[in-house]
Amino acid sequence: MAESFDEECDYLFKAVLIGDSGVGKSNLLSRFAKDEFRLDSKPTIGVEFAYRNIKVADKLIKAQIWDTAGQERFRAITSSYYRGALGALLVYDITRRATFENVKKWVRELRQFGSADMVVILVGNKSDLIHSREVNEEEGKNLAEAEGLCFMETSALENKNVQESFLQMITKIHEITSQKSLEAKTFETSTTLGRGKEIISIDEVTATKQPSCCSS
Repeated sequence: MAESFDEECDYLFKAVLIGDSGVGKSNLLSRFAKDEFRLDSKPTIGVEFAYRNIKVADKLIKAQIWDTAGQERFRAITSSYYRGALGALLVYDITRRATFENVKKWVRELRQFGSADMVVILVGNKSDLIHSREVNEEEGKNLAEAEGLCFMETSALENKNVQESFLQMITKIHEITSQKSLEAKTFETSTTLGRGKEIISIDEVTATKQPSCCSS
């Protein structure tokens, strides 16, 4: 469920789009953020990002999604691109097997630069091009399972599973963040009890908690 952009929100979650050039990352982001699709979409130069506010449970989350060029010459920005990211959509094109075969390379990069508990959704995009398909859905599922990723096929053109893939990622990030917050509260309580001091209820504070999410 989308909310108005200026509403104050509870969390700011940064997530990234990765994968080879031309797999449809920018159109997936455009569909998610603005419900737009461009047939003449040009390659991304450097880094672009978009925001969208999402309601998960009783929390309002501002998702900040970063899109980067898939070309090798832009890989120098890699470490800063992943910094602070809690989730990733790793995208390949079901009509180009080479983009699927490169998924393992992207997974290695994720594990090198990303956080250990980053939520990763493997996305097989362009599922509308059934007659040009080079990668079976089962292959995508098997690879995702082998690498410990979630999996979904999407079509940015037909707006199929686009919202679902982003929302699955954001919801899982929220679950992890909430669990960490609960553990932090439990630790604070047990530490206080152990010292024999007064129990103080601490506020829900995490690295991603923001006082206000009204401006970018």
